[in-house]
Amino acid sequence: MLIVAIHGGYWRAAYGLDHLRPFCLALASRGFPVASLEYRRLGQSGGGWPGTLEDIESGLASVAVGAADKGLDVSGVLLVGHSAGGQLALWAAARGKALSPGRLPVVGVVGLAPVSDLVEAARRHLSGGVVREFLGGSPEEVPARYQEASPVERLPLGVPTVVVHGTDDEDVPYDMSPAYVARARAAGDDARLVTLEGGGHFDVIEPDSRFWPQVAEAIESLA
Repeated sequence: MLIVAIHGGYWRAAYGLDHLRPFCLALASRGFPVASLEYRRLGQSGGGWPGTLEDIESGLASVAVGAADKGLDVSGVLLVGHSAGGQLALWAAARGKALSPGRLPVVGVVGLAPVSDLVEAARRHLSGGVVREFLGGSPEEVPARYQEASPVERLPLGVPTVVVHGTDDEDVPYDMSPAYVARARAAGDDARLVTLEGGGHFDVIEPDSRFWPQVAEAIESLA
């Protein structure tokens, strides 16, 4: 099983895959091959709609080639995404229903404090209204983009899903995750929520966090 990790940062150029490196190394130390995807972000040419999503698609298509080059025999990928990367991971899992040639099948997805509902995130003006910047408008102005990109609008994903979220998250409100999981289950998905009581936004990706055993167990439950 290959883990494909997708970093967060509210789709902004200021945040790259480097801040997810300790997380990926910790998973690798547990015996998992890990690929960490980079993508164009807001503030970079082509970042936002649709370039960011296109980069995730092309990155996943190249994972099979990269795994073969490394001599890895993998039949599928487990997507793990944090924050905005959680949105991208859940979105990519939904896209897995129509696999592009050569792309490894998605066998599960773990959202770590994911931005799972883009309409709600826009309504709450999260991170200074970044969702509207990411999609190029409000839900009323570009409804088709929200329908395409928002994970909750793509349900059911059709793969086992675990959402991990801390109750003290100040960046992505915790209550979005129980709501997402409830809707996923209602749509027929095998989905469950792991609640980290007192956990903050970055506790879900920090191996030194007291919550790391719960995060690792959630990932391993699908691997």
